[in-house]
Amino acid sequence: MALKQKVEGEIKSAMIAKDKVRLTALRAIKSMILLEETKGGFSGELSEDEEMKLLTKAAKQRKDSADIYQQQNRPDLLEVELAELAVIQEFLPKALTDEELTMAIQEIINITGAVSAKEMGKVIGAANKQLAGKADGKAIADKVKSLLNG
Repeated sequence: MALKQKVEGEIKSAMIAKDKVRLTALRAIKSMILLEETKGGFSGELSEDEEMKLLTKAAKQRKDSADIYQQQNRPDLLEVELAELAVIQEFLPKALTDEELTMAIQEIINITGAVSAKEMGKVIGAANKQLAGKADGKAIADKVKSLLNG
């Protein structure tokens, strides 16, 4: 089942349960999907990769906002962002642990044949494609850097 249909079903459930925070997060996801579907004259369903990129982007936005609200000592807004983030993460694949991330990136390094920090770009590019939605871009970059430098 496509993400759009899953989200629409969850929206109905959230409306019945009168769960406002969940409903807001689900509507934001649906809005992002609809915007992407109609962008640039494209009309049709998104691929699974495109859906994961949208969800990852939405999750990152919530994390960044939550960090800002925490720095500004705004627990009211922080709570909302974290609740929306939790809803978005339900649709993302399970995040890799640090150990799993290290193993996956080591495998990519072996495949690409990278041996120095000068080749970091091609490893990060391959890792971002392969691990989309499973690991944060910054975490990938940091891990690649540590593995190629150490």
